[in-house]
Amino acid sequence: MRTLMLGAALVMMTSAAMTSAALADDDDAKGAQKLAMQGRDDYWHCLAREYSRDSNQGLSEQNFGRSVAGACPSERQYYRVALLDYLTSQYPNIESGAHLATANRAVEAAQKDIVTAFVKHRPPQK
Repeated sequence: MRTLMLGAALVMMTSAAMTSAALADDDDAKGAQKLAMQGRDDYWHCLAREYSRDSNQGLSEQNFGRSVAGACPSERQYYRVALLDYLTSQYPNIESGAHLATANRAVEAAQKDIVTAFVKHRPPQK
């Protein structure tokens, strides 16, 4: 009887530990996702500030694109790293180089979107 109770206790403890580990993994994934989203938002807000600068008003699309590519270096890097961490936590079996390429494409897409908005909304050239 005592062995049976000990066995049941071990099963319950193992089950609780596995559940706890699964919840911790889920919490880690949610935390990584939240950080990636925060990084994206911070980067976008910084790009929006760059978009709004008066000094950009007379720039060509090319020059504005170069300006944006060099703007917000810390926000850009934070976004890239946070997205890389999130992708790695979600898809651990995929090569890290593929995740880095995806993160780089996300940064490039944000830059391209800001440049596109700049071109669409700038006043006509005289």
